[in-house]
Amino acid sequence: MTRGALLAAAAAFYLAAAWMVAPGFYDGFAPPQPYNFVCPPAQAGANLPPASGHLVIKVINGVSDANSAFTDDGQVVIGFLPGAFDVTGKTSVTVDIKPVSPCPNSPGLHFSTNVYEITADATLIKSSTLVLRYRAESPDGPWTNIGASAQAQIWTVDTKTDKLGYFAAGYPSNSVSSGGRSGSSQILPVTIAVLIVAVLVGGIPLTILRRRQARAGGTDDDEVA
Repeated sequence: MTRGALLAAAAAFYLAAAWMVAPGFYDGFAPPQPYNFVCPPAQAGANLPPASGHLVIKVINGVSDANSAFTDDGQVVIGFLPGAFDVTGKTSVTVDIKPVSPCPNSPGLHFSTNVYEITADATLIKSSTLVLRYRAESPDGPWTNIGASAQAQIWTVDTKTDKLGYFAAGYPSNSVSSGGRSGSSQILPVTIAVLIVAVLVGGIPLTILRRRQARAGGTDDDEVA
């Protein structure tokens, strides 16, 4: 197989594999957007105030519509399935997301994000997807670990909740925090990308050899290939 055909095959295989993985793979090559803290840590540098979110969900034929509420800076997103709320006697459902200030302190926990209060004027009756990890009835606790999905996009924590309240992502104070993580589904495309680079780099000496032989009257390109 010629070098060109090998490169084309590797590129096609890479594109097919990348298409099958979560969109978070494409985000992995760019630095994360700066986080907007209510109480920025010393290493945060320049900081913008975090944004709030507001959503009005329509009630259609007695069922709340599917929709997602999010903060304007994209730091919190919560998605609702059709019929997620008890809409008895209502024509719409209002959802609000607000960063909590001042920053609450909870014994035994270190928050990596802001604490957000998510409220609605109707009762949530179906589990909804969320990008944070801990939930509490009050910002002072007690906090409940609601788990996290292993398939979250990079720089996010995906989970589910069947109640609204106060949410934050964090870890126990006596543990060691780690940096950004990526899902295992991202390993394959990255490996293939490295292989494509290896093919490109490996082709450089071959190109130089061809040119030298051509100048010396040696074997033509097709024979070298």
